Amino acid sequence: MKQIIQKSIFLFAVMAALVSFTPLGGEGFEIYLNNKVVLQQFGKDMDQLKSLKLTHAFADDNLVVKYHHCGKVSKNRMIAIKDANNKTLKEWRFADVGTPFSAMQCKVKDIISLSKKDVTELRLFYTSSELPAGRQLTSIVVESSNLAVR
Repeated sequence: MKQIIQKSIFLFAVMAALVSFTPLGGEGFEIYLNNKVVLQQFGKDMDQLKSLKLTHAFADDNLVVKYHHCGKVSKNRMIAIKDANNKTLKEWRFADVGTPFSAMQCKVKDIISLSKKDVTELRLFYTSSELPAGRQLTSIVVESSNLAVR
């Protein structure tokens, strides 16, 4: 019986050590339009780029991005809209906060205003100290219809 208890304690100690070196959480992001999730990707799904369709009907609405860095608090957060040639058209910088996935908000009308005849594709990028090279989160298509869908 004593040997079973010793083996159980040893096994528990090994498991605790392994878990302590495993990062909690995961990398991913969520994009909201007026508090409704319109795009959400985590882990390996982040390599599959999806598009987000916006319309003029939602011009006064808010677009919110929440980026998750494996449970870590990110610093120097920024979202940017770029064109097909990777030229930055507009960027928003956000203050450092103490929570791991704080919301970054911008107006849909600010994004829509960047879509012009010579700009055929808009891309939403996220950058931070933890992700200095940045990551494209989605392509944005501006449509004239009255629906916003992914």
